[in-house]
Amino acid sequence: MTDLIIATLALALVQIWLLPMSLNMKNMTWMLSSRDQPIDTSLVQQRVERAKINLQESLPAALALMLLALHQDADISQAATYWLGLRVIYVPLYMAGVNHLRSVVWIGSLVCMILMAVQLV
Repeated sequence: MTDLIIATLALALVQIWLLPMSLNMKNMTWMLSSRDQPIDTSLVQQRVERAKINLQESLPAALALMLLALHQDADISQAATYWLGLRVIYVPLYMAGVNHLRSVVWIGSLVCMILMAVQLV
């Protein structure tokens, strides 16, 4: 389970910080400023931002379930692995604007979190 937690945190690092930064390199002056004024962003950057917010909404619950599994010595690794895999797939689908499949992947990740919770009860 520890490996899954570390991999989840790596996903968060990539999706919350590295990916938005790499897409925003042309605005380095703005990134190094206090960011008081909004800047124009591409459609892909806007999608990455929304995907980032979506991850930030589910990340605390997923990590809490994984930590609880460690504490209870429960094996939720299969559901947690599927959750992580689906979250990794979600980002490029969102970036590419693949709406319906992206939604199916999101629902799948939600089902995985529900399964993780059920296995802990």
